Amino acid sequence: MRNEFSSGRILTLVLIAGCSVAAGLQPAAAQDAKPCATMRKINIGVSVAPPNVVHTSPYVAKELGYFAKHCIDATIIQFEGGSSPAAKAAAAQGTALVSVSPIAVGHGVKVQQIWGLAPRLPQAYTVSADVKTAKDLKGKKLNASGGGVGGFNWLMGRQVLETAGLTVNDVKFVGGATAGRVPGLVSGQIDGVSLHPEDVYVARKKNPGVHVLVQLSDLLPNYFFNAYGAQIDWIKRDRELMVDAVAAMIEANRTIYRDEAKVLPIIVKATGKPKEAVEYAWKVLTDHCVWSVNQGYDAKRTAWTIDNDVANGYIAADKKPTVQRVFDESIANDAVKRAGGPVKIGKCTE
Repeated sequence: MRNEFSSGRILTLVLIAGCSVAAGLQPAAAQDAKPCATMRKINIGVSVAPPNVVHTSPYVAKELGYFAKHCIDATIIQFEGGSSPAAKAAAAQGTALVSVSPIAVGHGVKVQQIWGLAPRLPQAYTVSADVKTAKDLKGKKLNASGGGVGGFNWLMGRQVLETAGLTVNDVKFVGGATAGRVPGLVSGQIDGVSLHPEDVYVARKKNPGVHVLVQLSDLLPNYFFNAYGAQIDWIKRDRELMVDAVAAMIEANRTIYRDEAKVLPIIVKATGKPKEAVEYAWKVLTDHCVWSVNQGYDAKRTAWTIDNDVANGYIAADKKPTVQRVFDESIANDAVKRAGGPVKIGKCTE
């Protein structure tokens, strides 16, 4: 677990009488906020260290003053994977808002999703130059980092193989560190891997033959990628805090769609990725409506994802949770109201 992102553009909060905020030192969002009786503290987790572009909504919310607008003092915590022991502990113990999956609920962890940060998959299945179709993957080496058999990369590879009538026995899955995905593809050590768009850009710059075989949001349109959640007791105890924290991130997501120039420097700083790679990722993510603009929730999407987890053996059939047990829609609904009501940005509505 790493310390929070530190902005290059220091935003100084000066609390004076009644803890009101000195307008000249704050971003526009915070300037318009009502004076806060107190600044409530909360930890916001991100699933990767450093974060991928898709995970940067909390950084935008903090940098642009949306958390402060809602009287929140947010500390952003980076985890070494959304399913890392530290992230699981934070969820179970109620010490941070983190990515929560139906699998955790199905395993009896007393957590619940409250908002969909990114309902749709951001990654693309990216392959070497000689792979033109999924059939060409037969006999190839595919990446299985981040969990090996049963992990995300293995699962996505299997899904791609199924489109060509192939099985996991028709290829060789190669494990290793997550950081080795791009170098492995560029050097030819692997022939297929699921990559975030900024990593697709980096890989193609280093090896122009590398290309996208399929965008995973097109292959699995009903797969629920990333939802924030928390310990159920914490949600009940600090419900208003949860609503305000989600409202701040909804406002951040809407700004990400509407003002590329404003958010790009923040995302570049948070991710440490080249500006050109972030620009590419921004276009892919906004074009495919990966970030939410409202609740980030669709009951049918959640139901499909639960069923998929059961089918893959991640949740025992007799432990299958209901959609309502997995996702508390009321908090997301109230947060949308607090963020100004539902919106549609381009074709994006979730």
